[in-house]
Amino acid sequence: MLQYRSGLKSPKKGRFFRIWVVLILLIIIGIVSTIVVRHTYTANLEPVSSDQQTQIFTVEKGSTFKEVASQLQQKKLIKSAWAMELYVHSKQIGDQLQAGTYALSPSQGTTKIITVLTKGKVTTRLVTILPGRRIDQVRADLINDGFDPNAVDKALEPGQYADLPTLAYKPADVTTLEGLLWPDSYQRDANTEPSVIIRQSLEEMAQKLTPDLQAAFAAQGLTAYQGLTLASIVEQEASKPTDRAQVAQVFYKRLKSDMVLGSDVTAYYGSIAAGKAPSLTYDSPYNTLVEKGLPPTPISSVSASSLQAAAAPAATDWLFFVAGDDGTTYFSHTIEEHQDLTNKHCHTLCGN
Repeated sequence: MLQYRSGLKSPKKGRFFRIWVVLILLIIIGIVSTIVVRHTYTANLEPVSSDQQTQIFTVEKGSTFKEVASQLQQKKLIKSAWAMELYVHSKQIGDQLQAGTYALSPSQGTTKIITVLTKGKVTTRLVTILPGRRIDQVRADLINDGFDPNAVDKALEPGQYADLPTLAYKPADVTTLEGLLWPDSYQRDANTEPSVIIRQSLEEMAQKLTPDLQAAFAAQGLTAYQGLTLASIVEQEASKPTDRAQVAQVFYKRLKSDMVLGSDVTAYYGSIAAGKAPSLTYDSPYNTLVEKGLPPTPISSVSASSLQAAAAPAATDWLFFVAGDDGTTYFSHTIEEHQDLTNKHCHTLCGN
């Protein structure tokens, strides 16, 4: 009689073993594939580039998200049409696409662009100008609020507001409203022109630039316009309102010591205004890493806290500061202390 030798597996057990091995391999392959697909999907939702220049994009009535996604990819405003379609499907917002004209940029990323296209901003009754926004970003916001792009461009021409006190602070050779718009929410209806919103914002700025505030700037050796310029830099440099008075003190000390301001955000502004990617080395009058004094214009709208900080800087004696990755601003007296704080607290933001 044939007998199996001790220690050898039966054919039946061997078959089950092979089946289990195959199942485990399939599970591993499935898990790895899922991770790869998920990573690819997430990566394709990220911004195409750091280019913040806006493009006018129109969603025609009756358009589907599939059509829009394809058009956005062709214009290089999103990385992947399929990733956009999958995101829309996963959020079940395929029926929320709003027809209209929008200002979009490659730096927004797919999810932000979808938010713009689905919020129904074209029907909003409140228009908000946010603090810390460049004039090109205000333009994009107004277009995304449903205003006609040509009407927005016309509304941002300074000449039509010459009767307003705010325009008197602007040097004659400056041809932009950068930094002169007061951030707030303004009412609109279907017949409101964007110039009405801009005029209201400029009128409100005139109320904020009180005689006392202008006197405070004058005591620091600045005009009202230069005060707004410094306030806009403070706005961009310090995310916490409680840090802004000390940041303003650093800049005043540097101005009075005939040093460069050394502000990264002004350098970035100069490159972006020239249609370039944000750069610290782009040669422009706004690059205060190399150019002494204040830049030619403000670099964004300001908030009340930044305006107050520029008018009443802290009674400190710092010479350096660095914005940490944790949102805290770290101040120091010497370059050695500054470098040490940078090494400790600024890795992502400083590219370390």
